[in-house]
Amino acid sequence: MTQRVDLATVMDRLAIDDLITGYATAVDDADWPAYRALFTPDGRADYRGSGGIEGPAPDVADWLAETMTLFPVRQHLIVNRRVLFREPTGYQDTGDAADIRADYVNPMRFSSGEDFICGGRYVFSALRTADGWRLRSVVVDERWRRHN
Repeated sequence: MTQRVDLATVMDRLAIDDLITGYATAVDDADWPAYRALFTPDGRADYRGSGGIEGPAPDVADWLAETMTLFPVRQHLIVNRRVLFREPTGYQDTGDAADIRADYVNPMRFSSGEDFICGGRYVFSALRTADGWRLRSVVVDERWRRHN
């Protein structure tokens, strides 16, 4: 790889990291316009792996806006991010699409004061657009939960 390609890859990784952090922040802060803006126009979200719904990102944002009122305190911690860039024909070191796997721990608190914590893995698909990297899809695979 040339130094120029290496720099482009690093910049893309930083932009994708910002995209994933923006996702967590939008959900935690109940910033549903910001959540919607993270997705491509045809973007979808699938929360069935944690007991939720699947559908177009704007519809899922509406569902989250209602559901998250149960948890006035929440904090996503998204770690172990693995980014694979790809071209339409397969995986490359650089490309206009990326698949991201990331583990999460999500402590929340019910309005009643009871704690709820869950963890699992997100699978994100992102595309480079004229406006920067955007999510094409997010799939939640909850692997455990604890409720006092």
